[in-house]
Amino acid sequence: SLESTTYPGTTEEELRPRIEAQGFEIGKDVYLVYSPEREDPGNAHFSSKNIPKVMGGSTPACSEVGKALYEAAISEVVPVASTQVAEFTKLLENIYRCVNIGLANEMKIAADKMGIDIWQVIDAAATKPFGFTPFYPGPGLGGHCIPIDPFYLTWKAREYGVHTRFIELAGEINRAMPEYVVQRTAEALNEAAKPIKGSKILLMGLAYKSDVDDMRESPTFELLDLLSEKGAEPDYYDPHIPVIGPTREHDNWLGKESIQWSQENISSYDLVLISTDHKAFNISELLAWAPLIVDTRNAVGK
Repeated sequence: SLESTTYPGTTEEELRPRIEAQGFEIGKDVYLVYSPEREDPGNAHFSSKNIPKVMGGSTPACSEVGKALYEAAISEVVPVASTQVAEFTKLLENIYRCVNIGLANEMKIAADKMGIDIWQVIDAAATKPFGFTPFYPGPGLGGHCIPIDPFYLTWKAREYGVHTRFIELAGEINRAMPEYVVQRTAEALNEAAKPIKGSKILLMGLAYKSDVDDMRESPTFELLDLLSEKGAEPDYYDPHIPVIGPTREHDNWLGKESIQWSQENISSYDLVLISTDHKAFNISELLAWAPLIVDTRNAVGK
């Protein structure tokens, strides 16, 4: 069984020929299925056992064996007609989040220009009991799925002459959010009569989402880079990540340690930028100690 997120056709076009080249017959000697991993790190309500498991077989026999295999450990198995359907299903799930987060980020920028609190707007819209699912803006996309996986489909769709405009536009908007956050940070400092160059800035949250220690593709790295390039002196605080380990693109921060949480430390920064809203953060102390706060997660407003 292949579980990694990939483009439609991977199982049949890449795995199946390699297995058959070894002399095995698919559906008789080897049972080949695709069943994408589904997980929500930090969510205590869902585990591998109670998240429905989509599964498609390379042949009907493969599907039967795959279903029996997963039913031994998963509460609900959802068989689909083919491996391609299962592969596309996983991509649609991630694209749905990517596009809707991109919409929320664009609405955030528009609302800021109009002087409107986008968080109140989303909360009000979410009272509609049908036809609306809330998504929230942030400093950019992180994690190993949402920023990357949608573009597997973009690449594959080009083989069929299809231009996936929604995916590419959402990616463009989401990738631009760190620049927008740094711009807003510079404006906040300017209002306090301070330049961004030489300012000490603390980023709260290195993990890509709340209450986890996963920093893969975290937009906080982009914020650290951009602030540093503009002459600021950035540090970070994250109780889940005491020291930065190896990363795919940001080894310049390897070995950097989280600051310790104390009034003396927090009050020494010109500005605190909340990039991830961990439950472990003491917001009341932050409000008392920090001279200036930029909140990309509505952590202060909750």
